[in-house]
Amino acid sequence: MLELPFNMTLNFPTLFFKSLPFAKNLEPELLNGAIALVAVGLTAAYIYYRKKPKGSLDPNNFKEFKLVKKTQISPNAARFKFALPTPKSILGLPVGKNILVRGRDSEGEEVMRSYTPITLDSDIGYFELVIKMYPNGKMSHHFRQMKEGDSLAVKGPKGRFSYKVGQVRAFGMIAGGSGITPMFQLIRAILENKKDKTQVYLIYANVTVDDILLKEELDRFANTFPQRFHVYHVLNKPPNEWNGGVGYILKEMIESHCPAPASDIQILRCGPPPMNKAIATHLAALGYTSNMQFEF
Repeated sequence: MLELPFNMTLNFPTLFFKSLPFAKNLEPELLNGAIALVAVGLTAAYIYYRKKPKGSLDPNNFKEFKLVKKTQISPNAARFKFALPTPKSILGLPVGKNILVRGRDSEGEEVMRSYTPITLDSDIGYFELVIKMYPNGKMSHHFRQMKEGDSLAVKGPKGRFSYKVGQVRAFGMIAGGSGITPMFQLIRAILENKKDKTQVYLIYANVTVDDILLKEELDRFANTFPQRFHVYHVLNKPPNEWNGGVGYILKEMIESHCPAPASDIQILRCGPPPMNKAIATHLAALGYTSNMQFEF
């Protein structure tokens, strides 16, 4: 589509209509009315396209994005900030979707993994990943070796989950470790949208306090939106003074800290396979049907 400067867009209808042969025979009122209608349409189109920048992702081909900042946030986790093509670019990732990244393991073999950015398309010019790097993880090795200035190969969007405002009355979210990232993306989208009244109940399991990813942001959401967002932390090795859950996520914890089974709620879960399997058993015992559940 040809993009004109804004002042040219406004002047174009007048120049165009006056150049047409039949325009000389039109009454001035009709000519001015036609010009005004076209001007309104072109202006609306101009604003629409300005407000809807094209996303930076390609669903079929990997694209390279430069790492501009790497911040260690725990002994085995870091926050990676990648620049988009221009300061005004957006990633173009619908809420609930993820991206596929490509790297190399310690043996030099190609490896690919899916990750969910913690940023939204309201974050212009960049996107961020929070990565937990495991000692023997193949993609973990790639991220551990990355330095600022390096590039990451990314393809997307991908994923089975889609979100639209008001699709449920409430979400129950059960996450373990790095499984918080798809939850965080959705939590942000809901809470930062004043028109979205969805309630969110999060149970988040980790080993120690230091392992809690994005804790500062989650606590801020809980304090800022106390009527819409509730978080319950569960630790396997809690400190001496701890008012959250202890051990593994139990059926009683889900019953106390998630919305009860209903046709207008959904329980989302994301974590290590053993945890997901145990949670699925608990949910079935509590009466949550398969339609009320989704596993990332």
